[in-house]
Amino acid sequence: MEGARMWNRREVPEGDVAKAVRADMEKLSKHDLQVEDPNPTTHPERNPRQSNHHSSEEVEAIAAHLKRSLEGVVVELFSRAQKAAHAAGNDIADKTEPLQVRWVEAYFPFTSPSWELEVFWQGDWLEVLGCGVTKQDLYINAGVPEKLGWAFGIGLERVAMLLFSIPDIRLFWSKDHRFLSQFSTMEDIKTYVPFSIHPACYKDVSFWLRSYSGSAGGGIRANRHDFHENDMMEIVRSVGGDLVEDVKPVDEFVHPVSGRKSLCYRINYRSLERTLRNEEANELHEDVRRQLVQSLGVELR
Repeated sequence: MEGARMWNRREVPEGDVAKAVRADMEKLSKHDLQVEDPNPTTHPERNPRQSNHHSSEEVEAIAAHLKRSLEGVVVELFSRAQKAAHAAGNDIADKTEPLQVRWVEAYFPFTSPSWELEVFWQGDWLEVLGCGVTKQDLYINAGVPEKLGWAFGIGLERVAMLLFSIPDIRLFWSKDHRFLSQFSTMEDIKTYVPFSIHPACYKDVSFWLRSYSGSAGGGIRANRHDFHENDMMEIVRSVGGDLVEDVKPVDEFVHPVSGRKSLCYRINYRSLERTLRNEEANELHEDVRRQLVQSLGVELR
């Protein structure tokens, strides 16, 4: 599910977008949520402002409105789910444990700066949504250059996984009666009851990021702008499809002399319907390695 909020420079009082956004934010519901947000709103390299289009004041105001709005969505959603679960006798979360969220810097092609919102749920930090200040080029290309604002995308499957304690997103596309029968009626939220799961097959892939020669004698450095974790995930999913259960970073290393950066990811291959043979997993993994080199220009280790 996706959504957006926009303001029009020509319509806000005195053309002051930042002031108008701040005024709108005062109308939003407040909460007592525990929020971790340790990073500055923008960073020239990690999370840049669109300096040709937005002032610092505008970005600060839009980001604050965005975060307050989406935090409110999380509070409403998880609070209602928690109450419904307890009323039904399903303790999917500890009622005494306060809800916690945190903002993490991210990269998305249509927003900048960008963030992901993570929720601490049942002992782990889990990504719920991605968002950011909308790229102004989108408005310009749409013929409305006077507009600006923020946008978000939330994975409804991921939210359902959290609320129903469903461990594997692929179950939503399963036709297994043992899964479908658990959610065949419009009852209150209830905990998913797991059934037999086939064994996992873990494979690691390590690689050096593509490097470049720094100016003024800067030497070789990893070019972080050529690599985004989302690209890595897309390649793995495009190759492995439903046979990939999850992908997790397990190691990071920077060479002390060259400054080159190495990453290691662990891929869990597992079929929902059968035991996956090691030979099959090896073939998929080799294809992933080839695609990483071809698409991202990394150097395998």
